[in-house]
Amino acid sequence: MKQAVRNNPWALLAAVILFAASALAVNAQVKTTTTTEHGAPSVSTKVETGQIVYVGANDLIVKTEDGELHHITNIPPDRTAMVDGKPLTIKDAKVGMTLSRITTITTTPRMVRTVKTVTGTVWNVTPPTRVILTLEDGTNQSFNIPKGQKFMVNGQETDAFGLRKGMKVSGTAITESPETVVAQEVTRTGKMPPPPPPPPAGQPILVMVTPAPAAPAAAPTEAPKALPKTASSLPLVGLLGLLLMGASLGLRAYRRVS
Repeated sequence: MKQAVRNNPWALLAAVILFAASALAVNAQVKTTTTTEHGAPSVSTKVETGQIVYVGANDLIVKTEDGELHHITNIPPDRTAMVDGKPLTIKDAKVGMTLSRITTITTTPRMVRTVKTVTGTVWNVTPPTRVILTLEDGTNQSFNIPKGQKFMVNGQETDAFGLRKGMKVSGTAITESPETVVAQEVTRTGKMPPPPPPPPAGQPILVMVTPAPAAPAAAPTEAPKALPKTASSLPLVGLLGLLLMGASLGLRAYRRVS
């Protein structure tokens, strides 16, 4: 028969299907229910406030109240903060703007309870750790017995040492697993820097006036240079001598004539 199954692929497929159907039937005899009980949640809030001292393309430097500088990088372009009632993004941030980040953490304890119930006839028992039951569909299934597990036999409670072959029993295994669920919510708000204060009343307002550029100064003209003193008094003396000689000759000629 085994050789026929090996040589016949259809018979092998049928055997696999039969085994799978048997496994589903066994699992159907074990009922499992899970319930969750939630405890009272606890809420904590953390507020962080700072002033923007630098704005980049997708990063900020914020100075917190204690004077520390925090560099916030890789800010998504669609992340918003409510500033003066309007949602603003990183491109709207300005130096001097005040930002606040409010982190609300909600911690909720819960208990997850799993109940497994099985009914069958004892086929073999190895107390206190294992029992083999014949289920309603006639199949046998082995179960590990949890520590302190109790069984109901004819309406009476007993442990693994009280089980005997042929007893019809029902067992319920309850496991409880405590868990903690933490939820975090972040809210971002901001405030624009205040405008500069107006000048006090009655105080003159200084207006910066840029003077017009002065005309270039004319280049100074050079004074005429004095002529070099090259003349001499000798020609004048010579001329005067000639005049005196002429007068003397004229006077001599006049005397001869007279």
